[in-house]
Amino acid sequence: MEAIKVLCVDDEPHVLSGLTLHLRRHYEVVVATSGPEGLEKISSQGPFAVALSDMRMPLMDGAAFLKKAREVSPETTRMLLTGQTDIESAIKAVNEGQVFRFLTKPCPPDQLRMAFAAGVEQYRLVTAERVLLEKTLRGSIQILVDILSMTNPEAFGRATRIKRQVRELAEAVGMDNCWQVEVAALLSQIGCLSLPDETARKFYNGQELTADENRMVAQIPSITQRILAHIPRLESVCEILAKQNEPLDKVTGSPATALGAKILRIVTDFDHLESRGLSVQMALDTLQGRTGRYDPQVLQTFSQLKGAPKVRWIVKDVPISSVRLGMVFAEDVHIRVGTLLVARGYEVTESFLEKMRNFPKDLLSRSVRVVIPGETERPAQ
Repeated sequence: MEAIKVLCVDDEPHVLSGLTLHLRRHYEVVVATSGPEGLEKISSQGPFAVALSDMRMPLMDGAAFLKKAREVSPETTRMLLTGQTDIESAIKAVNEGQVFRFLTKPCPPDQLRMAFAAGVEQYRLVTAERVLLEKTLRGSIQILVDILSMTNPEAFGRATRIKRQVRELAEAVGMDNCWQVEVAALLSQIGCLSLPDETARKFYNGQELTADENRMVAQIPSITQRILAHIPRLESVCEILAKQNEPLDKVTGSPATALGAKILRIVTDFDHLESRGLSVQMALDTLQGRTGRYDPQVLQTFSQLKGAPKVRWIVKDVPISSVRLGMVFAEDVHIRVGTLLVARGYEVTESFLEKMRNFPKDLLSRSVRVVIPGETERPAQ
């Protein structure tokens, strides 16, 4: 069983020696003699179940250290050790660092061990809740994606294309927490389930829409947002979807969600232009001509990205029964009655392979055109 790691921070070496002596039988004890060193240890040797800090230290006091520790490792249980009864300092530490325990010097060994045991249990509860929520979140997203892929292949094909390009652009601009905008891209077409079948087909094939159909399409982001609003931990994703079509000067909020909305807007509009038959260069020129709609720096990065060397997709004709994870359909695939089975750009998933088992034999034997990653080349413009 892996040892539980705890961090003790104090500028007095003899105090650290005493803490290590009392705790080493139960935990792997890491020590630091200053706040900055403690933060470095969290980054290089974490995660820690518990972080205990002295209050009075040079360079950075305990309240400031625990506040920073909370930012870089929010799940770590934080405790404060002090040799003075400064109420204001204690309040500051509790409010800013969300301190779990407040211990005074000298702290009896039994009290110290009890405090650490409680801190470790708190850490276990927090991490267990996070894991549960993450699994629930992933499961909820997968259910929505599977429903979209089965009920509207055109929409799902577009969502997967957008997600792929959003990830590339987010990485190119150095965005942190890319998962938020990736999920927003993957779920961005959920609202299309409200469209009549004929309208959805025309929209995703780039055909001209009536005024009423355009109004329905314009509601897709808000409908998508309402569907996702009840899923925990998707608040930032909903915010990205809500802001993607707002005027550029009104795209506010956290830097991550604002940037995510700008990225999603560019990629979504680009995909729509391509679906209408425009070349890459014509689509980029069209985006460049829409002054004030896009963030200039993000759009410039996207333009450079579309012209940069990228993985060439090797085209192959294979039976549907031979498609594998990671392959991408290069063309729409219809069943005999003309109903779309999968849209171009659809990347083969586990759920598709599972669904494929129910296909009739004559469909499984049909040849389809797919692409797989190959060598690098510069794409044609």
